[in-house]
Amino acid sequence: MLDWAGTTVDFGSVAPARTLQQLFAARGIALSDSEVRRDMGLPKREHIRSILSMPRIRDAWAGTHGNPPADGDVDAMYAEFIPMQFKCLAEYSSVIPGVPETVAALRERGLKIGSTTGYTREMVDLLLQSSAPEGYLPDCSVTPGEAGSGRPHPYMMYECAIRMQVYPMSAIAKVGDTPADILEGLNAGAWSVGVAGTGNMIGLTRDEFLALPGAERAARLAQARAALEQAGAHFVVDSVADLPAVLDAIDSLLEEACTQEVTID
Repeated sequence: MLDWAGTTVDFGSVAPARTLQQLFAARGIALSDSEVRRDMGLPKREHIRSILSMPRIRDAWAGTHGNPPADGDVDAMYAEFIPMQFKCLAEYSSVIPGVPETVAALRERGLKIGSTTGYTREMVDLLLQSSAPEGYLPDCSVTPGEAGSGRPHPYMMYECAIRMQVYPMSAIAKVGDTPADILEGLNAGAWSVGVAGTGNMIGLTRDEFLALPGAERAARLAQARAALEQAGAHFVVDSVADLPAVLDAIDSLLEEACTQEVTID
């Protein structure tokens, strides 16, 4: 079960970050990259609410608008966010290199490919339309609204498993680029695999990432890997293209579990 932005499309998870920064800038508040990316992976309404709850942002809002942010502000910003995100998605929706080939290889192993997200159904439909011609189309896609709640809750994972008719959850791998993705997988009782290089934890476009000096790129990858491991990831890869070796390791652990009691912690 694969995430979208930063995992399978939109190298660097640029679209949601840029949109949120534009949304807050229109209200007189400049978000740093770390502020906008801290809770990436949550449903977008909850992400907006989370940003507004940060002490610096809350104080800046009160200083600019005369009152602390309220629920009505969250609702108004979310309503404005949706059309802004559609515009940005059209610009940042390319499939990440290596994803189509890897997904094809996984299907040759008999695996089904599901997806979960923090986006709405309308946004995912736009991504499905743009990614299919580039060679990536999951077997199932579930959004927070369709499952009743988003990350870090496991409900999208459960709904995806039901639609694809797969079980047990311990034979499923959740792959994503944020701590929220990792927690979603853990809460579902699945394997959680973090993606360090192409997503939110580094937050650079492919060109920007490749332009980094070798030592800096290695340092930033190490930092991203450590953050995902700290969130509880069982494995961390640089990109989806690295998944086959991880799935081999999971297969070995599952085979071992057939002969002795093994739990996923």
